[in-house]
Amino acid sequence: MDFTLILLAGLLVVMIFFTWRSSRKRKADAEEMQTKLQPGAEIMTQHGIFGTLISLDDEKNEAIVETTPGTRLRVHRQVIVRVVDPEELEHADDDVVDEADVETSVEADDAPADTTEPEFGERTEKPKRAPRKKPTETE
Repeated sequence: MDFTLILLAGLLVVMIFFTWRSSRKRKADAEEMQTKLQPGAEIMTQHGIFGTLISLDDEKNEAIVETTPGTRLRVHRQVIVRVVDPEELEHADDDVVDEADVETSVEADDAPADTTEPEFGERTEKPKRAPRKKPTETE
């Protein structure tokens, strides 16, 4: 047998194995999410909207999600990407920087502010316009 043929057959077997393994993992993840998908669960949609699942309708493939108290969204069931664990939300709050912390760190800087540099978006002088050209008359 040719070495190249054996190599191609081995590569094909490896590709089939990884495809089979990833499909099993994806199926297991989908089943796990379906078991967690109960009314009252914190969820995230494909668009990054977080909310509480109010109800699921299997016949219409719809879900009612409450984003803020009194605000309910009716979305397609497949828009729900994952169920958010309460532990993840607690850790996400730790990463948020308070405005008071930012202000105190800015005040703590002993370096004088450079007044010659413009602020972001501030114009230092008016932009100069190009002179207008008069339309030429054609006869």
